Formats: sequence, C-alpha cells, structure tokens
Amino acid sequence: MDNHFFKNLEKKTGVNMKEVLDLANSLQNANFKDENTVRGVIRRVSQIANKPVNKEMEDKIVNSIVNGKEKLDFGTISKMINKK
Repeated sequence: MDNHFFKNLEKKTGVNMKEVLDLANSLQNANFKDENTVRGVIRRVSQIANKPVNKEMEDKIVNSIVNGKEKLDFGTISKMINKK
C-alpha cells in the first residue's frame, strides 16, 4: 500500500499506522498463552487507540484470550476495549 493511504487513515482515525504495523510485527512470534505477553499487547493497543483500559477490563480480556475463548488480534482487542 502506498504512503498516501496510511496518511489518510491516520487523519481519519488518529492512529499512527507505524505503531500499528510495529505492533503487528511484534505479534508474529508472541506466546498468547502467556499472561504477561497478552497484558503487554492489550496495553499497547490501548495506548495506540488512545482508549484507557481499567484493571477489571484488562483482566477480562486477558482471561478470555489466555483461556482460548478469543483469538488475539487487533480487531478482537479493539472490540473488547470499545465495549467498556
């Protein structure tokens, strides 16, 4: 994709595409059964999306992913964060 596409997306969403791509790259070999890894990803997504996640919501998301109820991807976490 071209740079123009990402710039337009950044303007519309306020989300830095470089951060999103860096996060996506970091997820490729991550262990999603590890609670600390999942918490780190949730905090990073929260920061990128500028949506604070309280401890209770973080715990719910972590438990859901670590126990295999949800797959770990940006979309799943984003939906869970936006439900709060």
